[in-house]
Amino acid sequence: MATVGRTTEPVAGGEALHRARQRAALLPDLLVEARRVVASVATGWHGRRRRGTGENFWQFRPFVDGEPVSRIDWRRSARDDNVYLRDREWEAAQTVWLWADPSPSMLYQSRTGLASKESRSLVLVLALAELLARSGERIGYPGVLEPISARNAAERVAAALRTNRPAGGFPDTGRVKRFSEIVVVGDFLDPIEELLQRIDTVARHGVRGHLIQIADPAEVAFPYHGRTEFRDPETGAKLTAGRAEALREVYAQAFEARRLTLSEHCRRLGWSHTFHATDRPASEPLVTAHGYLSGQPQAGGGRS
Repeated sequence: MATVGRTTEPVAGGEALHRARQRAALLPDLLVEARRVVASVATGWHGRRRRGTGENFWQFRPFVDGEPVSRIDWRRSARDDNVYLRDREWEAAQTVWLWADPSPSMLYQSRTGLASKESRSLVLVLALAELLARSGERIGYPGVLEPISARNAAERVAAALRTNRPAGGFPDTGRVKRFSEIVVVGDFLDPIEELLQRIDTVARHGVRGHLIQIADPAEVAFPYHGRTEFRDPETGAKLTAGRAEALREVYAQAFEARRLTLSEHCRRLGWSHTFHATDRPASEPLVTAHGYLSGQPQAGGGRS
């Protein structure tokens, strides 16, 4: 299983190439799965409506001193003792960058997991690309695909990932511009100090982030008993426990502390954090991510 913490030593070239070919072969199937998940949540999807300068009506809201009087809707205001403004919907496309962690630890899948962490992360990224493209947003993938506005964005992301999958648990955000958003899906097992520094760097550039933390159910419950050997999937380092159950309480505390630290750090920055275990349907974090991207968090998709 993946340990609580991830090293950054490189993986042998032959093994990395083999994994890359496996991922490429799986992407068409994952795209089909992503579209299936989208179909299960598409009802009620209304895009990412925001206040702006478009022509379409969005909502009435109470007038606040200092706002243009010309935007007051006098007919609506005449219905009661309040004064209301007529908001229009923002029509300019927003850029949303997507990223699925390609680290070796993401390959882990226990008997109780419905999919590997990597497969689940790619399904979520492709499903988000499909939904956001329907809303007219611009979709990009750091180091793989520059932002595009196209109905087949999910298909183009999948095609690009078949031949180019940058390494690293956190993306290179050098080309991610101010006021855009980024969704990062991964297990976030890098050393916590390094991870928080990377998040801070992105936030300082005026980018709003959404983290979806993926975990296998065995990484949450630690269901091991007796003599057990744990192997680091990235370095091959091994740890043998004579009585694995004796480690459960300490492990659970460390795992939960990491999750809470990440969640609280995101909250302070105005970012979102969603926790998702792979024994749950992929539709749950997808709905939650939609809520955060729309500025309307929805319950039921994980703890945040």
